[in-house]
Amino acid sequence: MSKFTFKQFSVEQDKTAMKIGTDGVLLGSWAPIHHNPFSVLDIGAGTGIIALMLAQRTHAEQIDALEIDEDAYEQAVDNFENSPWGDRLFCFHAGLDEFIEEPEDEYDLIVSNPPFYADDYKTENEQRDLARFQDAMPFEELVEAADLLLSENGIFAIILPYKEEAKFIALAKVSELYPTKITRVKGTPTSSVKRSLLAFSRNETDEIEIDELTIEIERHVYTSEYIELTKEFYLKF
Repeated sequence: MSKFTFKQFSVEQDKTAMKIGTDGVLLGSWAPIHHNPFSVLDIGAGTGIIALMLAQRTHAEQIDALEIDEDAYEQAVDNFENSPWGDRLFCFHAGLDEFIEEPEDEYDLIVSNPPFYADDYKTENEQRDLARFQDAMPFEELVEAADLLLSENGIFAIILPYKEEAKFIALAKVSELYPTKITRVKGTPTSSVKRSLLAFSRNETDEIEIDELTIEIERHVYTSEYIELTKEFYLKF
């Protein structure tokens, strides 16, 4: 399906290898905004879905996105321009290393749905590999960027495979970024935890908010928690 229609905007995804998935929707819905961010950065924008969701959820006046893949970058730009918030959304065509060489701004909210699968296999689709593989954006680089670009009271939110959670938290701690909220995500009540949604700030807290989210009770029967989280976006909720 090349076009994905949400309640307030649509996303074309015919040009990019990375299609809209649950991970992006989860992060876009879940990322904390209680601190009323003025500026937002989405690292590795893909279609632009997360930046668009945050444009809908917040009054942030500056929402920047960063995308290295040319096709995905063009797609994100089109999706931004065709949305109701085109004047607040901007996409940079650059890699993260390039972007942080001369940082011009600090951001109150930084989000990333980074490439996973650091495993050794590659598929025949090189573009998908680039989007999917960690060598395109190592965790170390992501933490370094967050540390450099995050405003004093800003929040850095990310979605990761659950098996990477402890490693990423340890890595963030070295840069004095501390978890404030953790949501572990399961597909169904009986399946194991697959994903971790993590929010970090510069202020260490003893009271980390930790919970669990199950997406479906059974195939296409969604839990009330998942519906509550995503109802502002999905047409069917």
